[in-house]
Amino acid sequence: MLGRGKHRNPKKGACFMELASFLAGERWSDHPQCTHPLVAMLARAVNDLTSDEARPQLAPLIPSVIGLTSDDPRWDVRIALRAARTALAIAPADRQQTLAVAIIGSERMLDMLEDRPEGTLEPASADALASVPRTAEWAQKFCAGTHVKPKRFVRDAAPSVVSTAVQGISEAFVPDVDARLRTLLDETIVEVRGWAGRVDEDTAPLVRDEWEPVVKAVPSH
Repeated sequence: MLGRGKHRNPKKGACFMELASFLAGERWSDHPQCTHPLVAMLARAVNDLTSDEARPQLAPLIPSVIGLTSDDPRWDVRIALRAARTALAIAPADRQQTLAVAIIGSERMLDMLEDRPEGTLEPASADALASVPRTAEWAQKFCAGTHVKPKRFVRDAAPSVVSTAVQGISEAFVPDVDARLRTLLDETIVEVRGWAGRVDEDTAPLVRDEWEPVVKAVPSH
């Protein structure tokens, strides 16, 4: 069954992305080529911060990340933006500043990449920032006059945002933290599948009852 961290081989157990590499027919790895790096990072983080009791519920999502990859920087920006929006209102205060800056920075990056009017703020971002008005005001001032190139955002900012968001959700004093983590991963995968044009594909492999025997086929000891 799914476990935290890296595993040398299937006999030692498996994490979310290691099982993805197994199903994709790749070399055993938690960084397989079949999945976009930031989707894979999100999956690893959710896998590791989900409780042992709830982690098996992530298994049905594994087949859906296989083949989801692209060099389009908008993928990284929007994955990071969704994570920051999801975590901002519930994350501990010491993480909220980073997440608010991430939302504003991601929106500015989309202005550039999607040729939008400068200062565009999507409704979901506006709602997230409105949940922490003082932090949002501070973040707006912090971001004033700053400029980040897409390549640097993809390389440095996006992974940091995803990591902070998942950590923030895992540390939140709210019920159903495991469910919130799984929902973030699930909804991100659904969105990415839409970008990849795979929304009309048969999703039968995602049904838990059908997938469970495949999970159990990978030795855990």
